[in-house]
Amino acid sequence: MSRPLFEQGLQQLQTEVLELGKLVDTALKEAMASLEQRNYALSTSVIENDKEINRLRLMIEEQALTLIATQQPVAHDLRILAATLNIVSELERMGDHAKGIAQINQLLKDLPLVTSLAIISSMGEKCSSMLKAVLEAFIHQNAEGARATAQYDSEIDALYDQAYQELLQIMINDPQTVSRATCLLWAVHNLERFGDRITNICERIIFVATGELVEIADQHHVRLYPDLFVVSAKPELEA
Repeated sequence: MSRPLFEQGLQQLQTEVLELGKLVDTALKEAMASLEQRNYALSTSVIENDKEINRLRLMIEEQALTLIATQQPVAHDLRILAATLNIVSELERMGDHAKGIAQINQLLKDLPLVTSLAIISSMGEKCSSMLKAVLEAFIHQNAEGARATAQYDSEIDALYDQAYQELLQIMINDPQTVSRATCLLWAVHNLERFGDRITNICERIIFVATGELVEIADQHHVRLYPDLFVVSAKPELEA
């Protein structure tokens, strides 16, 4: 493969990564809307459309691996391809988090919510804004843009803690709300992890641009409840 064709292949990968990112952003927005509006048909659509996110992720991986195997790229080109493999994996998992929120809405059925969704909705909006910013940084291989985007994750973390404390207090005050409150805690957890995965993508963009592998961490935030609500069994909801 000639250099122009190789560069064309890299450009095609970039275009497809952006398309994958847009599908994930749509999934997040529709999942949040399904929960806010208690729209079960929209939840079903989000869950079904996750198959397309998975398909596109696998297609991009196959193309990237083909370029690596056939062209034996080095230096910057190899960093782009290695980072692409990591980024599409993160995007696919973010799609799973969006699907998880849609599934939570289905699990809640017609039961009333235990609280307003104001904090959770704000988390969703910030996640969507972060995703758009990180895709922009990816297009331009902008390390500073990636670092700036990652800083917004601390805002999502702060909202996570706020939502956790609010829902915990609701459960303490009224044990009858435990199952429904736990469902919302799962939604909060999905959004918090969504933000973390964007931060992971930021790290890969910095790697592409500078060749430096860095770990971005919020030194001021200590997550008190890691993976607390990733469970294999779903509770029986009260009538």
